[in-house]
Amino acid sequence: METKQLITFKTAAETLNFTQTAKILNFAQSSVTAQIKALEKELDTPLFERLGKRLYLTESGRQFKIYADKMLVLTEEARMATSGLDEPSGTLVIGAQESQCTYRLPPILKDFKDQFPNVKLIFKPAHSDEMAKEKLLEGNLDVAFIMDTLKPGDSLTIESLTQDRMKLVAAPEHTLLNKSEVFPKDLEQETLLLTETGCSYRTYLENTLRESEIYPTNKFEFVSIEAIKQCVIAGLGIAILPEMAVEKDIKGGLMKEIKWKQPASPFFTQIAWHKDKLMTIPLQSFIELTRRTLKDIQTK
Repeated sequence: METKQLITFKTAAETLNFTQTAKILNFAQSSVTAQIKALEKELDTPLFERLGKRLYLTESGRQFKIYADKMLVLTEEARMATSGLDEPSGTLVIGAQESQCTYRLPPILKDFKDQFPNVKLIFKPAHSDEMAKEKLLEGNLDVAFIMDTLKPGDSLTIESLTQDRMKLVAAPEHTLLNKSEVFPKDLEQETLLLTETGCSYRTYLENTLRESEIYPTNKFEFVSIEAIKQCVIAGLGIAILPEMAVEKDIKGGLMKEIKWKQPASPFFTQIAWHKDKLMTIPLQSFIELTRRTLKDIQTK
């Protein structure tokens, strides 16, 4: 099998669209189809299946993608070794939620680019922890940041970096701020401003309310934490958000913390990658740099 075929397969496996794959690689769509068919003939198994109008990887396709990724990385490393290149190159695909991208990653990325200027960084949104884990298992991410309670990783290596505090926040004039303690029953008539389904701290809040048989009917769901914050400031509802996302707004008097007394398992910023992932020099260095940076935050 040829490197060109592996690149075409990898791109098709990530887009699940032969037309889009052809545009990305600047091929004719017939060339993409021919390369995939040649791979399937050589491997003697279908790699894709079409159900209705949608394209899916077969189980063989999912397994082959793991090896295709490894072969492409090894090919790049061999090319660098034989061409005398001193600087690692290639691409690192990172998944992260908005809060991590905005408040945690910028200094890490700056230091990484200073160290590896020839490595291309690609960000893919992971609006929930489950989405990030799914993309890692599918091989669509090299590494991901998640915010969750501590859980076993199964096929993933998941490493805790720093503990995160959650804040239940409201506009400064909200009536719940007059209470010395706020319980689930106090939220029954409130408008909840929520992140997407699958977000760990949304799940915590909803489970806590459900355990107390409280089912608020006024809910708004947002993709953006910044949108939630602006709605909190405008007095449209209350939200549970990471402290790192709201601490400046609280200090600035734009919102205030509600005295929420419910016990909760601690949340942690964690870094995750597939256990079968080939650890290239850039990937190893990115993980180590992240460890140092975020664990320094925790000790301050």
